[in-house]
Amino acid sequence: MGNNNSKSDQKNRYIIDLSLIVSGGLKSIRIRELIRTGEFLIPWAIINKLKDMADKGIEDGLLGIEELAKLREMGAIIRYVPHDTKYPSSIPEIILGLAKDLNAKVLTSDAAIHKLAKIAGIDSELITLISEEELRKIRIREFFDEDTLSVHLKEGVKPMAKKGTPGNWRFVPIREEPMTKRELELIIREIIEEARKPGVRGFIEVERPSSTIVQLEDLRIVITKPPFSDAIEITAVRPVKRLSLEDYRLPEKLIKRLTYRAEGILIAGAPGHGKTTFAQALAEFYKSLGKIVKTIEAPRDMILSKEITSYSKHFGTSEEIHDILLLSRPDYTIFDEMRNPEDFKLFADLRLAGVGMVGVVHATSAVDAIQRFIGKVELGMIPSIIDTVIFMHKGEVNKVLALKTTVKVPHGLVSEDLARPVVVIYDFLSGKPMYEIYTFGERTFVVPVSREAARELYGAEEEIIEAPSKPGAPLPYVIHVRRKAYIFDFGRGKAGRTVSAYLGSRFLFADIVGKSGTIRIDKRSKLGRIVKEAMDRGERLTFYEESGGGL
Repeated sequence: MGNNNSKSDQKNRYIIDLSLIVSGGLKSIRIRELIRTGEFLIPWAIINKLKDMADKGIEDGLLGIEELAKLREMGAIIRYVPHDTKYPSSIPEIILGLAKDLNAKVLTSDAAIHKLAKIAGIDSELITLISEEELRKIRIREFFDEDTLSVHLKEGVKPMAKKGTPGNWRFVPIREEPMTKRELELIIREIIEEARKPGVRGFIEVERPSSTIVQLEDLRIVITKPPFSDAIEITAVRPVKRLSLEDYRLPEKLIKRLTYRAEGILIAGAPGHGKTTFAQALAEFYKSLGKIVKTIEAPRDMILSKEITSYSKHFGTSEEIHDILLLSRPDYTIFDEMRNPEDFKLFADLRLAGVGMVGVVHATSAVDAIQRFIGKVELGMIPSIIDTVIFMHKGEVNKVLALKTTVKVPHGLVSEDLARPVVVIYDFLSGKPMYEIYTFGERTFVVPVSREAARELYGAEEEIIEAPSKPGAPLPYVIHVRRKAYIFDFGRGKAGRTVSAYLGSRFLFADIVGKSGTIRIDKRSKLGRIVKEAMDRGERLTFYEESGGGL
């Protein structure tokens, strides 16, 4: 046990729990009072745990070691106590076992350990943080004002902030003096301590050796350190305001869709354009209709009513979340920040099981959000999984798409023999078709069927982006210009083969080569006009054979 002396034996004994150390509770007024009346016993198991966390770069370990050093500086008598191997390896069990053997009082910030000690007949005190120091405004909030969207603090760089509204903000310095390493370390410790306090609506969502994600009230805080980042960096983001669905002034047709029919919704948009804010409004809208609403978040940063339960992807597996949601049977689940294939699979599985799903997806256009599902689920199942896509831009609903499946000759194909199931994406408010998705050979094509969609997918005609990769080498052919048609002759050896046509990098159409080894394009058709314009410019179509055949 260490030195035995009469002065020490006359003092009260307090055994400190790990939760009290890492929560910052050693700074409380109550601990200062106890310093005058007794000595503090700390099991070696806690010292080993703190050292292990500190070696891994975990903030709690570094914080805990500093807190013990400050406790001694305040004049506390500290004795480090080894534990006999008869005690189990669990720190709470070591604490309770030593407390019972040494007739010591357990000091803890963990309500469960406090209750267990009482049940076991062990004297215990639950320490809460109530000093003026703990109740003061934490430093990270001093960088915010009412117009601030996010704060960006980095070692050696002057602090910066995004100010304005989603999609309409400016990046401005907060002060001219750069952030120092010491200043950032103090802010980080303050954030971690605050998140650990009992009664504070905060938690550490992710904790890794070089990165930590904290949700503190309405702040989502990302902390990175070397070697993951080149210097210490803190990014804190908060919602500027909470909106209701009425604030968006949506068309009545869309309100009815959301109320009665939409059960597979994607909210898409670029970062910072108001996707999560709209998702929050939609969650509250469904709650107001008497629906059971839950959320899946990583990190959990939505500010919602207490009736809406939030599940964390970081603390639960996809299988666990799947089982819980199926058993609890919510009417709607808001899936925030869908990123990896497991997220899209979980969304699809829950939707097909009958759960109403609202997914939030990063995308540069509305159709991009739908394309994220291609290859992850069967093409024909996409309209059963997604029925409505809401695209956000600068905090407003910019576009609404809907989906349906039909059987037709896809846009860009010529032969009636090529009719197949096609997913039609159309503008929900106007009903105008925008895109078609279909499989051809071994590939899936997303083809614009309107000028607006073509501009969105390819950009301006002079800035056409690269189309999907072309299979193999171009096919040689001879073009015969007839009075009413253009005849592309590939030779009889290619009869029955499926080929796709490109003009530069832009996909035009696909067709099956006829028995005579040719494909015929009527001059009066839209494709005929494209061929004529290309020939007038001195350009030539290129054809590629599809390895998977036509059907």
